[in-house]
Formats: sequence, C-alpha cells, structure tokens
Amino acid sequence: MLSARNQFEGSVKTVRMGNVMAEVIVDVGGSLEVVSAITRASAESLGLKSGDAVKVVIKSTDVMIDK
Repeated sequence: MLSARNQFEGSVKTVRMGNVMAEVIVDVGGSLEVVSAITRASAESLGLKSGDAVKVVIKSTDVMIDK
C-alpha cells in the first residue's frame, strides 16, 4: 500500500527512451495527461509500452510553475 494520496489510473500514451532517462506520457482521462521522467532502467524493468494500464503516483512537497 502506498502512502501517497495523489494517485490516478490511466493508460500509457507514449514512452520515449533516452540513453539514461525515459519520458512517459500517461492519459489519465478528461483530456488530461501526466508526463513523467523516470530512469530508462525503471521503464525497462516495468516493461512500459503504449496502451499499458498504469497508476500515476504523485508524492511531492510542491510543484511550481512560474512565468
């Protein structure tokens, strides 16, 4: 069981593998997407591919955007 309260079920839209990192875009419904940068090793370990059902777990003290 995870302690993070912000959890969203969705499906993987795309996985872009880099040398070290992977960018994963998850469709969480309602025309919303979550973009996550994870290690390539983690993406490979999870076997992530387009269409996979996943859960996005967000545990952060703050998220900021400034302009």
